[in-house]
Amino acid sequence: MKIKDDSYMKWFRLIAFVVILGATVLCLFPFLLIISASFTQNDAIIKDGYHLIPTVFSFEGYATVFRFPKQVLTAYGVTTMTTIIGTTLGLFFMTMAGYVLQRKDFKYRNFFAFMIYFTTLFGGGLVPWYILITKYLKLTDKLEVLILPGLMTPFLIILMKNFIRSAVPDEVIESAKIDGANDFTIYSRIVLQLSMPGIATVGLFLALHYWNDWFTSSLFINDTTKYQLQYYLYNVINAMSFVAQMGSGTGVSLGDMPTESTKMAMSVIVTGPILFLYPFVQRYFVKGLTIGAVKG
Repeated sequence: MKIKDDSYMKWFRLIAFVVILGATVLCLFPFLLIISASFTQNDAIIKDGYHLIPTVFSFEGYATVFRFPKQVLTAYGVTTMTTIIGTTLGLFFMTMAGYVLQRKDFKYRNFFAFMIYFTTLFGGGLVPWYILITKYLKLTDKLEVLILPGLMTPFLIILMKNFIRSAVPDEVIESAKIDGANDFTIYSRIVLQLSMPGIATVGLFLALHYWNDWFTSSLFINDTTKYQLQYYLYNVINAMSFVAQMGSGTGVSLGDMPTESTKMAMSVIVTGPILFLYPFVQRYFVKGLTIGAVKG
């Protein structure tokens, strides 16, 4: 009977391995197409379509994006700065909020938890938010406007609260209090140390939000030197599309404009750096997401 069970287990592992391998290939396939297309000559993409291996190798897409390297590097710097500062401050505030909200001795924790949860169901809308930012806070054309709106995300606060509740036993906190530790000492030396999976998960969500944000720049930033990378590249694509349409309408040949390969090169430029962040938090990510979401 044991031999039969071992045989079933081997077949199950083999099937599971094949399924996971197939899913991995399906996930990687679009990225490989994008990378290949970014190194393919634009005319070859239009004529032959996309291939896993470039039919006509070319750097024209990247050359077009970096035709004005100063602007690209400036946009890179703005996005990198907002991502680092926003993620660091957001983690600091949300871990403190999560720690306070899960404390049973906090009298008004249910009230504040409900108010935070309420904002996930109902919002004021875009117009009041725009008026608040521009008229009252006066953050137009300031780098602070790219950081402040994303610091406190209700979903991530709830996720952090639930994870701290599951990861930090009440007995540990009580023991630290008996030893004379104050609240900030408990938070910094115990809660943060035991909550690394949750912190890594929330940090990844925050970093992705700041890195992929372009909508905030489109609303509140008029100074081109303060554009985020995604919004800068978005404007480049729009400008190229406009010029191509004008050229086709007037009969002017614009065949030397690598629109398709440039789009793929932009995709690689935008997604490449953030992909390198995931391996560093991958071991924490699944644990932090599942525990923080399941525990009530």
